[in-house]
This record gives sequence, C-alpha cells and structure tokens, in this order.
Amino acid sequence: MKIATAPVSWGICEVEGLSARRPYSEVLDEMRLAGYEGTELGPYGYLPTDPMLLREELSRRQLELVTAFVPIPLSEPERFEHGLRDALRVADVLHALGATLIVLADTLTPRRLAVAGRVAPTDELTEAQWREAVAFLHEVARACRARGLLAAFHHHAGTFIETPREVARLLAMTDPELIGLCLDTGHYVYGRGDPVEAVRAYGPRIWHVHAKDVRAEVLERVRREPLTFAEAVREGLFCPLGDGMVDFPTLIRELSAWGYQGWIVVEQDVDLSQPEVAPLRDAARSRAYLRHVLQTLGLTG
Repeated sequence: MKIATAPVSWGICEVEGLSARRPYSEVLDEMRLAGYEGTELGPYGYLPTDPMLLREELSRRQLELVTAFVPIPLSEPERFEHGLRDALRVADVLHALGATLIVLADTLTPRRLAVAGRVAPTDELTEAQWREAVAFLHEVARACRARGLLAAFHHHAGTFIETPREVARLLAMTDPELIGLCLDTGHYVYGRGDPVEAVRAYGPRIWHVHAKDVRAEVLERVRREPLTFAEAVREGLFCPLGDGMVDFPTLIRELSAWGYQGWIVVEQDVDLSQPEVAPLRDAARSRAYLRHVLQTLGLTG
C-alpha cells in the first residue's frame, strides 16, 4: 500500500464556502515535505491540466498523480451530458499522466446538504431516480474504461449517496466489473456507518481508499444541533489520523486480508480561515501515523 494525499487537506475543495486559494506550487512542495508519494488532482483547474506541465511539476517533487475526484449530477438528468463532459476532460488528464483510476461521486445538492449526517429514508432517491442514476453512472464508467481508467464511486456527505444504506444499494445495482467503491472513512462515519464493517462487507469492491479521521464530539453536535457539513468542518470535524474515532489499525488489517494493494489517500478537510489550521503539520502527523500502522502490521509504509 502506498500513501498519497490531496489538495483538500490544504483547503482546496469543491464545497462552497470552504475552498481556499493557495498557489499550487506551495501545496505540492508541502506534500513532498510531509513525505507523500502521490497526490490527487483536486478541483479541475487547480493543478495544471496541461499534461506536460503537470508531469514536470509532479516529477520535480517525486510525486505521482494517483487519481481525481469528479462529482457528476446523478439526480439531474438534464445535466447528464455536462457531467459526462466534466468526467472525460479529467479522464484525459489522468490517462496522459499514467493514472489508472478515476473517482466519481454525486454532486452536492441543497436538499441533501440540509440533512447531511441526519439522512432519513424519505430523503433518498425515488425508484425511478435510482434507475436513471445507475444507468448514467454506467455510461460514465464505460467511457472512462475506454480511456484506460477504472471507476470507483465515492459516497459523500451532502449527496444522494451518503449513508451505508445508499452505498449498499448502489453497489447492488452496479456492475462489479465496471464500478468499484472508493471508501472514505470519514464520510462513511458521517453517514452513520462503520468503515471497518464496510471493508468486511465490500472488500473486493474497494478499489480506492480515502483515509479521514473524525472527532466524535463534533460529530455528536452534527446530530444534535444540527451543524451543516461546512460548519462541522470549520469546527474541526476532521482531524489528523489517530486523533479521532476511526480504528485505522483494524481497518488496514481488514484491507490487507482482502489483498488490497491500492493507494491510501490521506485527507483532512479544513477551513483555512480558522487560525488553528496548519495543513503541513497535520499532513506530516497523519503520514507518520499511517506509516507506523503499516509497519506495525508488516505492510509497506
């Protein structure tokens, strides 16, 4: 298992109200200083999208382009064509840099953002919407496969695929040869799930892993007050690996038992407007913690 990170740990993300702007050169420098071997692309256009320039910037820092997170509108058929175009422009960059995987997710919607972390069955897609969403997801995945990329689906807070129930249904309805799972430990906890149990249930379908840790006291406030997802991030929902409630030693051991040999991408969604946020410090701590876990289990780290 190799360890990567992503621009989101430096505040660069798709969530409105959270995304910061830092020069990508500084972020890539800090990724390397923190000890990472690879990075995800981040929001399209943040890192260079010219393959030659991107390859040069990454090679200079001995970083590999691992994959990219691409939201597509599963609940809005009128935007399917636009979503396919978005996915394929990213797929072309990934393919040019030698990546073999693309991470797809549903887009954030106001309806689901309003109940993120507190989803009820009445908040889910209808039967007809499920059928349309899965058909579109298969279409996008096939188009990516034609470009040499596997497609892993990322469940995400504030979207129509957030909860363990929704993840289970998506996996049951999709072709296991065409679509895998990107297990995000933090978002699975946020959606009221246990990521260790997800590994035990879906091991062969897990093609990519996002490692996030969650502060239990902030998550409790999400359920009680309630906090929005952006507010929870500002309150420090996500923390360096090992400081929160995710059982990473057991999770890594279970992944290994399934023969997982992919990337583990360390992420910590942050709001750079908060004075206590220090991306390089936290990224280095998380990298050291995960390396220790891997070495303790006798795995590469």
